[in-house]
Amino acid sequence: MTDESTTAALIPGFRAIVPAGGAGTRLWPLSRAGAPKFLHDLTGTGRTLLQGTVDRLLPLTGPDGVVVVTGRAHEDAVRAQVPELGAGAVLAEPSPRDSMAAIGLAAAVLARREGDVVVGSFAADHVIDAGPGFTTAVREAVAAARAGYVVTVGIPASSPSTAFGYVHQGEPLGLADAPGARHVVDFTEKPDAETAAAYLATGEYRWNAGMFVVRAEVLLGHLERQHPQLHAGLLEIAAAWDTPDRDDVLARVWPGLLRIAIDHAIAEPVAAEGGVAVVDGAFSWDDVGDFASLGDLLPADEHGTRVLGPADDALALDATGALVVPGTGRLVAVLGLDDVVVVDTPDALLVTTRARAQGLKAVVDTVRERGRTDLL
Repeated sequence: MTDESTTAALIPGFRAIVPAGGAGTRLWPLSRAGAPKFLHDLTGTGRTLLQGTVDRLLPLTGPDGVVVVTGRAHEDAVRAQVPELGAGAVLAEPSPRDSMAAIGLAAAVLARREGDVVVGSFAADHVIDAGPGFTTAVREAVAAARAGYVVTVGIPASSPSTAFGYVHQGEPLGLADAPGARHVVDFTEKPDAETAAAYLATGEYRWNAGMFVVRAEVLLGHLERQHPQLHAGLLEIAAAWDTPDRDDVLARVWPGLLRIAIDHAIAEPVAAEGGVAVVDGAFSWDDVGDFASLGDLLPADEHGTRVLGPADDALALDATGALVVPGTGRLVAVLGLDDVVVVDTPDALLVTTRARAQGLKAVVDTVRERGRTDLL
């Protein structure tokens, strides 16, 4: 039975979409195509990133208000991790077609099932403080979405990071139910350090966390204008989704869908038309993009050493700031290497530094070039 406090927090007519895809290559060999990072407990809480995402959304949507979009290879694992979601809440893609197809499919299916609900997209592999700041941001975003805007949640930047995209805030929308909502002037891909520092100095920029809230019919309408073939394909699939024809229609239509991110398909062109808004996300947020950021999320001992996994399997001496991920049952000992990252798995061992963690994709690419797809 839903208690009174949970009922009070529900947002009527709001549904959450959780895209759960990608291989998380910058967390290899811990995260792989067969077991991507959203299926792992990376913060030591006992809950995976996917479970944490669903945990913070259910109080806002109710038990029937979350839809997860994932690949067929991960469907069984996703269902096992979030059994509280209904049978129709997991949409399995035959192959990756990027975020626009995934979010558009869920929006089209929800529109057929429930009408013009407000949908919000929240990645399955982010770490977010599910406190009042998150709830406030989502409520304001839903209010602005009901006014017809595509709404993104901007994260106040704590540093001139070059790892994130940026959202340029404009004038306030002037909505009573969303007092902090502002027009979006434009989006910028990952800038260089000098540009990022200039952005922060203005106070007008926020990190782009990739969260979007919009009425389902508004999203689909923009998609029809911007990419009509993709729109038509998704509507055809959605019409068949809850019927015996689903597999046949998916097999015929899905492979031909345009592969494009929602940022490029909708957010950027619609922002240029004045149709995108931003609300502040006054909460802690991390996309766990590499081992350096993962280390910041874990508790440290007196030397700054962090361990993800059995503490008895890690030993760090004179190794300030080390991150050790033991995963084989054997002892991983680190001596005299500051800020080192050691990730031990049964078939691959990674040794790098926190400073070089962003470059891990080059290792994954080389492993692939060598034909070692068994390690990916």
